[in-house]
Amino acid sequence: MSDLLEKMFKKKKPIIAMAHFLPLPGTPLYNPEIGVKGMVKMMREDVKKLVDNGVDGIMFCNEGDRPYTLKADLEAVAVMTHVITELVPADYPFGVDFLWDPKAPLAIAKATGANFVREVFTGVYESDMGLWSTDAGAMLRYRHNIDGDDIKVFYNISPEFASTLGTRTVAQRAYSAVVSSLADVILVSGSMAGSEPDITWVKEAKEGVKGTVPVLLNTGARVENIQKFLEYADGVIVGSSLKVDGYTWNPVEVERVKAFVAVVEQTRKNG
Repeated sequence: MSDLLEKMFKKKKPIIAMAHFLPLPGTPLYNPEIGVKGMVKMMREDVKKLVDNGVDGIMFCNEGDRPYTLKADLEAVAVMTHVITELVPADYPFGVDFLWDPKAPLAIAKATGANFVREVFTGVYESDMGLWSTDAGAMLRYRHNIDGDDIKVFYNISPEFASTLGTRTVAQRAYSAVVSSLADVILVSGSMAGSEPDITWVKEAKEGVKGTVPVLLNTGARVENIQKFLEYADGVIVGSSLKVDGYTWNPVEVERVKAFVAVVEQTRKNG
């Protein structure tokens, strides 16, 4: 098995916690009364709660930019870059996600020094955004051309708000993403943010990659289910369940973070 995660996060089965952006300028729900300064203030509080209470990494994501688009706007990329630069803790692993333009997080990662990006790099989907066709070859060439080969790429092979077109199994898609499209990590998601996938999908993805790269649970992690998922998954990305009332758009709740970290720590001790 690749030791990528342990090198990056200094832990086995790492917890990567989401730092969700409020709606960015140019999007329908952007609130000019909060503005960019207010966004920095609110997100700083969330990031501090997460880092101070034991998560192993942070992922910044423009979660508030509903309805999502397949092409990033310049102002969104600029503001995300500014805010992340303001907030990222020193010597702490972090990543970037942009819903749903894979070029944007690569650019932001290069500018901010992020360790990794999460995106949908492979496959064709019917989605809430319309027909969705990806191009991993173009994106990895772009990463190389901006001198970003050190930015690790986490491939979401079962994206939220979408259904894959075709008949390949989860295992086949996971293996192909690694062998043909050079994924560093495979992610398995449920149908929406905060919803858990069928656990057999995680198991199939693990079998598919044949130990070449890690497989992470990407959505739906909760205190009540994380132990069973970590029987197969090599780590977890978690967001909604760490918020007040488990609601994606609420602030991070310290007690929820502590409880989640405690369960994962116990799972690590149990092997």
